[in-house]
Amino acid sequence: MDLATLIGLIGAFGFVVGAMISSGGLGIFIDVPSVLIVFCGSLFVVMMKFNLASLIGAGGIFGKAFMFKLDKLEDLIEQSVTMADAARKGGFLALEEAQISNSFMQKAVDMLVDGHDADAVRDTLEKDIGLTEERHKAGVGIFKALGDVAPAMGMIGTLVGLVAMLSNMDDPKSIGPAMAVALLTTLYGAILANMVAIPIADKLELRMTEDLLARNLIMDAVLAIQDGQNPRVIESFLKNYLHEGKRQLETGDGE
Repeated sequence: MDLATLIGLIGAFGFVVGAMISSGGLGIFIDVPSVLIVFCGSLFVVMMKFNLASLIGAGGIFGKAFMFKLDKLEDLIEQSVTMADAARKGGFLALEEAQISNSFMQKAVDMLVDGHDADAVRDTLEKDIGLTEERHKAGVGIFKALGDVAPAMGMIGTLVGLVAMLSNMDDPKSIGPAMAVALLTTLYGAILANMVAIPIADKLELRMTEDLLARNLIMDAVLAIQDGQNPRVIESFLKNYLHEGKRQLETGDGE
């Protein structure tokens, strides 16, 4: 569970809802036609940009912003060094007994055990990384599109409301409520874009960066093992994937 995403979402909506309640109650901020224009309208416009399967899958992608299990780079480095040591002592067949939870690493190790050459291993892993990046970008693109469309739909709803208001100018008492309803669509569009779609897109982009970094680390580790490099050399090389502060901390612990 990503607490930052959950706390941020709850906190943001909490403050906004609290401000609404203190401004006269939630009732005055609820308008069904405005909800339909912004939320349903935005979804249908986004559907025009993507295929139906991608849009349906957006629900699962949304969940990755909150629930996303990713191995720590430190753990991947430690496991890589352990496997390198085992391979030097017992050959690649010794890696069959390794307990590997990461599916990408397991795939790479299986290729070593099966005797594939370095070029085949690299090409296969790079292809996997490329396809993974494309899938991540597709998910990010859906929520970025929603973030772009929602404010525009809010403005469309506001214009619809203004036209309705101006057509009833002969009744001064209706102008105030009509203006309020017209502005609600702009509010809904801003909330959907800036409090949901754009933050989720940014978090998914962060997840993509972390996932690709881990996969590239694994690929470099496996290729180094296949090349027969010393485990300590592999460890030193792979630590370049860590932030500088963590590299210094690791070095200090080792001393």
